[in-house]
Amino acid sequence: MQNSTQSVVDQLKSVSYFAGLDAALLHSLAGLATWHEYAPGAIVFLEGDQNTGLYGLHTGWVKVVKFALDGREQVLRYFGPGEVFNEIGIFLARPNPATAIALEPCALWQLHRTVLQPLFTHQPELLLQVMANMADRIAYLAGMVADLSLHTVEVRLTRLLLDAAPADALVRQPWLTQAELAARLGTVPDVLNRALRTLADAGMIRVDRRQITILDRPGLTQRAQLDG
Repeated sequence: MQNSTQSVVDQLKSVSYFAGLDAALLHSLAGLATWHEYAPGAIVFLEGDQNTGLYGLHTGWVKVVKFALDGREQVLRYFGPGEVFNEIGIFLARPNPATAIALEPCALWQLHRTVLQPLFTHQPELLLQVMANMADRIAYLAGMVADLSLHTVEVRLTRLLLDAAPADALVRQPWLTQAELAARLGTVPDVLNRALRTLADAGMIRVDRRQITILDRPGLTQRAQLDG
């Protein structure tokens, strides 16, 4: 896939804090973006390497993870087509706090901080929107820490299903294996499988190869300790 300035412009328009920029400025930014393509399993950026700027996914999925010394991983977030990530790289020239890995063939663009910082100097309202987006990400991570510290795997699983399946079906991407889902929940596949069987035996969900279907949302909400 080749870099298309217009495709980057179109994606910038879909990002809330870039949407209000005039067409000339959007084209200027898009022309300064660098284009990257990754195979499944490739490293987009590595924890500890120098953080350089903002990324936007054109196609494919990426996960951002932390690794333990024994090799176990905790998935912090998944990002899909049209999403941007790594806003912290706009502001700080410091090592990456986590690792980003391509889950499938990916094409993405990157805007270096040296491109974006002058823009924020002249458009402070844009800076405020980016900071608000970062605050949302921080709140998400704080909630994840609380879930990992205070709740069982079953509770974490039910909360994930309720959040990720508003239409009562979590469609599983080809890369969303049991091991991948376990890493997202901060556990191991055996423990996750027991939690899935418990909920399925209770008639609350149906687990298929391609999706997990919610059969009893009120019951699942109660199991998730969200009914109070």
